[in-house]
Amino acid sequence: MIFVGIDWSETHHDVCVLDVEGAVLAKARIPEGVEGLAKLHEVLSVHAEEAAEVVVGIELDRGLLVGALVAAGYAVHALNPLSVDRYRDRHRTSGAKSDPGDARVLADLVRTDRHLHREVAGDTELAEAVKVLARANQSLIWSRQRQLNQLRNALREFYPAALQAFGTDLASADAVAVLSVAPTPAKGRSLSTSRIAAALRRGGRRRRGTERAQEIQAALRSPQLEAPELVARAYGDVVGSTVRVVAEMTAQIEVLTRELEASFEGHPDAEILSSLPGLGVLLGARVLAEFGDDPDRYADPKARKNYAGTSPITKASGRSRVALARFARNRRLADALEMWAFCSLSSSSGARRYYDAHRAKGHTHRRALRSLANRWVGILHGCLRHRERYSEERAWPVLTEAVA
Repeated sequence: MIFVGIDWSETHHDVCVLDVEGAVLAKARIPEGVEGLAKLHEVLSVHAEEAAEVVVGIELDRGLLVGALVAAGYAVHALNPLSVDRYRDRHRTSGAKSDPGDARVLADLVRTDRHLHREVAGDTELAEAVKVLARANQSLIWSRQRQLNQLRNALREFYPAALQAFGTDLASADAVAVLSVAPTPAKGRSLSTSRIAAALRRGGRRRRGTERAQEIQAALRSPQLEAPELVARAYGDVVGSTVRVVAEMTAQIEVLTRELEASFEGHPDAEILSSLPGLGVLLGARVLAEFGDDPDRYADPKARKNYAGTSPITKASGRSRVALARFARNRRLADALEMWAFCSLSSSSGARRYYDAHRAKGHTHRRALRSLANRWVGILHGCLRHRERYSEERAWPVLTEAVA
């Protein structure tokens, strides 16, 4: 058995190979790409007869390099950079750091503590494709939200009538259509109901166009404090640009959403995931993307919950014992699971009872929601393990279930 640490970068990777005793067998710097991978295989073949004898530690869990290492048959462990920093500090007090030194740290970490770090899963190509689309879709949604926050801040500064007209839904087709033609208070006040109605039609509105146009006109013509003309004009340029960015982002989100839904619905796990209350196609795709579909990745429900970050951590010392939420977790998965838990409250009586029982104990909404998400992860694990669709009766067998 040999242990390999790879400190990666965009142009090259530093490699360190250790034996079971921790002695250095080889060091190398390999270029990125096919040439570098061939050189790595050459170095490792000198010290290992079989690919199964090679354990790799790297601070990546995806990408072409990781995919090639897994395809070669190596056991690849994705190491959390925070864990690597802590491990480095255990053995080096000087604070020194270098790429070759980091490669040795990674190799030594998988030599001694690999049982504490997850092995990169052998997900199918379809699951990887779903992950790419789901993450891109989520990232674009988050980016659009940042643009909307900037737009809201700008309108609050000089155009509060627009916020009165559209509220918090500035990404709506109505808001984008009207703000595109009236990015300043002066232009907003000058709009007739017919022009507003025409803009709404271009934005896609088919019903209540005239009535909605009258409501918007009344809001845009309501009295408000005025910014100086030049300042208002500058803000108008900002609003116009931001609205165009938001509109394009919304269009691309819709494109990615369609592609994501099509990929998810073609996956063998889609039927099981979609049978769970509150877990629609989009949320189901995000959950599948982050958990993956390797059937051997999670040994039991606890392992899946730990990866999800839904199970609390316990800090105990003497007579003191406290359970805390995990903050070091997969943000994308946590976001999807909490949304799933919230959506399930209206579609699963068992989930509703479970949530209400936690609230009755004095738990906050967020804490009760996390507990429910944790329960759903366990139920999901059982459904996938046994290849069965969700059953409300089997998932919540006791009407007055005790809350842990």
